[in-house]
Amino acid sequence: MVAIASAQASQTARARRRKKLQRLLFYTLLVLVAVVLTVPVIWLLITSLKKDVEYLSYPITFLPAVPQWKNYVQVFDPKFHFLKHAGMTVFLAVTYSTLCVLSSALSGFAFARFPDVKASRRLFGIVVAMIIIPGIVTIIPQFMIFSKMRLTGTYWPWVLWGLAGSPFHIFLFRQFFLSFPKELEDAAEVDGCSPFSIFWRIFLPNAQPVIATSFILNFVAVWGDWFTPMIYLRSDNTTLAVLINNVFRNPAGNLITTLTVAGTVVYILPMVLIFFLGQRYILKGVVTSGLAGR
Repeated sequence: MVAIASAQASQTARARRRKKLQRLLFYTLLVLVAVVLTVPVIWLLITSLKKDVEYLSYPITFLPAVPQWKNYVQVFDPKFHFLKHAGMTVFLAVTYSTLCVLSSALSGFAFARFPDVKASRRLFGIVVAMIIIPGIVTIIPQFMIFSKMRLTGTYWPWVLWGLAGSPFHIFLFRQFFLSFPKELEDAAEVDGCSPFSIFWRIFLPNAQPVIATSFILNFVAVWGDWFTPMIYLRSDNTTLAVLINNVFRNPAGNLITTLTVAGTVVYILPMVLIFFLGQRYILKGVVTSGLAGR
């Protein structure tokens, strides 16, 4: 009995040591990943406080001799039109996000509550399949269509994209609406509500987590997009991402790197703020959208 107890105690001790080692390796890996992800951000912040001469000097200096806080003041110089294009970007992102949320929610409601409609399941299968299609595949045919419609150089492509909805967000809304009890819908029908009234008065007001998730993801996607505005818009109505890449130049036409980096820091702050304020909605929306499915 003593030998058995001793063997069990030895196995327990080995299991504890193994568990501690696994935990140590896990946290070490997390720290390494955090360092890898944090270093570029730190470099960005430090570079934004340097003079352009310091940035180009060799050997490389890590810290600026005197922090150049005026770089952030110069970013908002009227000659760079930073605030003007920031307002345009906000308008474009809000417009697209609002339209995409409404159209995706309506489509998700139809797929969730009318599954017996002819070809409904097949159409939803096509929508899900479109999630895996890269956007770069459709950029050329879409540009040709909008060009022939004389809509390039305007915000109308984003309006039409928003009205068309997003396959991924249609999927999110559909999965969320599937979790709604059928009794709510039946009671509303008894009261004389039409399908659209049921959607607008019952389903949409109770879909706040998915609405917030969809709006935030769409807003960040438009705010952070450089490629699409570069192709579709003119220099006078383009977004902030394109402006930052081109506008901060000296009289000789050379890029002022430190100003560009300072503008980039200001540019990413709204996305960071939106993420921290909306992360609980994103998590809740994604989790609750997976509660039901068929």
